[in-house]
Amino acid sequence: MSAAPSYEALTVLASEILDAARGRGDAIATAESCTGGLVSTALTSVPGSSDVFDRGFITYTNTAKSQMLHVPSWLIEKHGAVSEEVARAMAGGALIHSNATIAVAITGIAGPGGGTIDKPVGLVHFAAGRRELPMQHQRIEFGDIGRDEVRRCSAEHALRMLGALA
Repeated sequence: MSAAPSYEALTVLASEILDAARGRGDAIATAESCTGGLVSTALTSVPGSSDVFDRGFITYTNTAKSQMLHVPSWLIEKHGAVSEEVARAMAGGALIHSNATIAVAITGIAGPGGGTIDKPVGLVHFAAGRRELPMQHQRIEFGDIGRDEVRRCSAEHALRMLGALA
């Protein structure tokens, strides 16, 4: 795995995505767990982002995922918060509860603790979608590369998924 991107690199990538989304007339929403708002921060670091970035949901706890994004608690209990099913539900909830046309969701285990054999530290699930298209999902194991690195790599990947939609 290559080095995690710098915050400045994330802002440059965010600027490109905002320009592409602006050109298509899109609005963006994020639903973040392990990144704690890092994707939203990158997007809102760009001057003029308010005409494209609608809102960000930071749903760090299972309760927040259920309350803010209406992720069913039974889904979290059955599959775990770090799962494809929950990532898809988070992205869908971000679209439903915003004015956005595209959304991305991130849920994972940044570490250093919290990992298991089935769900190791560095495991992150992503979902991204556009209102009129099926939701995309990607699962990445970044490995135990350190909390900040997992978060920055996750933010970069989420931005790239948004960029593919914009």
